[in-house]
Amino acid sequence: MDGIFGSTGVWFLIGAILVWFMQAGFAMVETGFTRAKNAGNIIMKNLLDFCLGTIVFVLLGAGLLMGEDALFGLVGIPNLGVFTDFANYDWSTFFFNLVFCATTATIVSGAMAERTKFLSYCIYSLVISAVVYPIEAHWVWGGGWLTQEILGVTYIDFAGSSLIHMVGGISSFIGALILGPRWGKYLDKDGKPTLERKKAVYVRAIPGHNLTVGALGVFILWFCWYGFNGAAASDVAQLAQILVVTTVATATSTISTMVYTWIKNKKPDVSMTLNGSLAGLVAVTAGCAVVDVVGAFFIGLIAGILVDVAVEVIDKKLHIDDPVGAIAVHGANGLWGTIACGLFSTSTGLFYTGNFSQLAVQLLGIVCIAAWTIVCMVALFQILKHTCGIRASRIEEIEGLDKHEHGLPSAYADFVAAPLAAEMIDPEGFTPAEPAGVTVVDTTVPAVRESSEAGAKLSKVVILTKQSKFEDLKQALGAIGVTGLTVTQVLGCGVQKGASEYYRGVKVDMDLLPKVKVEVVVSKVPVDEVVAAARKALYTGHIGDGKIFVYDVEDVVRVRTGESGYDALQDE
Repeated sequence: MDGIFGSTGVWFLIGAILVWFMQAGFAMVETGFTRAKNAGNIIMKNLLDFCLGTIVFVLLGAGLLMGEDALFGLVGIPNLGVFTDFANYDWSTFFFNLVFCATTATIVSGAMAERTKFLSYCIYSLVISAVVYPIEAHWVWGGGWLTQEILGVTYIDFAGSSLIHMVGGISSFIGALILGPRWGKYLDKDGKPTLERKKAVYVRAIPGHNLTVGALGVFILWFCWYGFNGAAASDVAQLAQILVVTTVATATSTISTMVYTWIKNKKPDVSMTLNGSLAGLVAVTAGCAVVDVVGAFFIGLIAGILVDVAVEVIDKKLHIDDPVGAIAVHGANGLWGTIACGLFSTSTGLFYTGNFSQLAVQLLGIVCIAAWTIVCMVALFQILKHTCGIRASRIEEIEGLDKHEHGLPSAYADFVAAPLAAEMIDPEGFTPAEPAGVTVVDTTVPAVRESSEAGAKLSKVVILTKQSKFEDLKQALGAIGVTGLTVTQVLGCGVQKGASEYYRGVKVDMDLLPKVKVEVVVSKVPVDEVVAAARKALYTGHIGDGKIFVYDVEDVVRVRTGESGYDALQDE
């Protein structure tokens, strides 16, 4: 088709470029929803799965997907046309399928994050891009057997709910199942970490380190999804319709997840709501060109609830550890979105025509695509497990894959204590002369002088309280003449062991809550006054007001003057 639309149009390629930029979105979601010690590893994986996938797709995958039909439409014949027919090759379709292929491979990264060997990740990404995705995508997008009429209708998957997302979700499920959970994710009946699913009794939430980065990833993905779903639009009217139903389904699923978690957990779950947005995007992908706004609404409504239910079943019941919810988002909702085409297609769907044919064909396609994926991925992961191994060692996992796989102390270098710079150390003990015109200060250390108030009692008061009450406490202590404070941000709990919250449907016992620790040493100011002032400033009558501890202090020495005891504490 000529113009900006169709498989040779400019919009087709712009949409494909947006699909490529989804790699950034996936990288941010996976990084934000996991721990900082693995951030560099996850970024590296999301970069490399596309780069490695490009090479093998050029060599083999493109031919299997786009080549001439063979074996009754089950596979394309690799022809290396990308090398032999430079002038006439279908470069637009090649690039379009290349970026979609990379998306399939990158989905698996999130479900197997934080404990997978980098080498094994590279290998299975290569296989997905070279064989697994190209063959099943050929059935629908390459002219294969699912493009033929069955029961008077053809299989619907306009943009890849089953071909990309369900395949990625199934691969994630198999990979996470064979790999096993992160260390400390599941506890046995004695409260000890276990990697055996049958011994897992308690589920421990492991929150991600940067929700802001995760949210940025979701916004990037939503933006790029307009290219993902709309790239193959045939004209402006169809493109606009696709953009509208994509937005309606996603907005509905986001609200659906928020309300569902709000009712269930008494508070709306932020990270799960972000997953709800992605669930709606995945679910509407298959039918975005054939459903109306009403259909999009119900697709999103169910997707938003399904993603939360699926996460909890996978985590709490099956004890399969998926840090980012890839199985629920892509697997469960890719499946749901493909089935929904048989229900909500305005021309062939059950709810619009009363005919079961489209639903039957959708189920047939799902079963065949799932069977192909399961066979390939079980074989692949078992081979990797018994050859180079899939899982990192326990010490590598505990200390972080950044350190052991990439020699990276931290992806956040400014937060790592920097070693003393070499140029600041004088190995010879040489002290340069003072520059001219500068007054030399006598640095002789004064002798320790005994306190003029010999025998004065010294007391240390330690106050633990809420961070929000610090300013009130500081002003109250200053008002009674306390001249020095030492303040530390700490984590702790009292006899109530903190309050329980929920993270991605898993109860989190917040037994270590953020607190502020204030330490003062007094002599002139009576301890009773300090305690009374602190209690007055901190008191609310509710649990969590804090504790005050009082200790005897043997001595205090002011370093600069040598004063000790009572005098060392006085304001000069």
